[in-house]
Amino acid sequence: MAEFEIRRLLDTASVAVRDVRCRGECRHRSGEECVSATHVVFPYRGVYLRHVGSEQSVADANHALLFNAGEGYRVSHPVSGGDASLVLVVAAPLLRELAPAGLLRPRDELGFRRQSVQIDPRAQALVALLRHSLEHGRIESLEAESLALTLVCRTLGPRSAHDGGAGPARRRLVDRVKVLLASDLGRRWSLAEIAAAIGGSAVYLTQAFQQVEGVPLYRYHLRLRLARALDRVADAEDMSALAQDLGFSSHSHFAAAFKQAYGRSPSAFRQSARAKST
Repeated sequence: MAEFEIRRLLDTASVAVRDVRCRGECRHRSGEECVSATHVVFPYRGVYLRHVGSEQSVADANHALLFNAGEGYRVSHPVSGGDASLVLVVAAPLLRELAPAGLLRPRDELGFRRQSVQIDPRAQALVALLRHSLEHGRIESLEAESLALTLVCRTLGPRSAHDGGAGPARRRLVDRVKVLLASDLGRRWSLAEIAAAIGGSAVYLTQAFQQVEGVPLYRYHLRLRLARALDRVADAEDMSALAQDLGFSSHSHFAAAFKQAYGRSPSAFRQSARAKST
């Protein structure tokens, strides 16, 4: 069985959209890989680490990864279960227009300065809506192009500009916390449990996480769980069971958190994802 499954969801002169799923069997760093065109990658299921030189980034549903054409990278999977990502390849002239100058390298060849950027709940919802709609043929190509470019614009804009200025050691510590949280989304973690698993005091971990990610640890974890709900909600028939799987105390708790993050209830989002484009 192949390590990757790649599904072509959209191909136009402006943007290509792929759904890429990986079995995640490479626990240690893979051999070096590179892409031929600059990609913006939105993980929506599972977690992996991407290594570029001495730097690493955690690929989870709270981030978009920026892959530069011709730049070597390696991948490792610290958690079993594989991963899935929505991959967007935007035509270079459009990507230059969408990306802030400060995020791009000062050279003729298109490339990003950073490995990854944070995304907000609205961008997470756009990822899910675009994927669900394309997978089930419920969207015309022109609308899909517009939705994809809106997603990239929001992802690369000022909402993603947080940089806490933390050093490498603190960032690696926070990366370990992120992997731990992603390893069991349905678990109701306590600070003491996280601190015991990672090593270090609960106070230091919360302060480091806030500095590096710009959001409290509990909110980061909530966004991961809600992003998983976005992945599953279009095909879910039992919302109470979904809420329980993701560690919410009740369906009402889940529905309230979902609506606060995405502006609509889980049932309303499911209806939107299932609706045919008109």
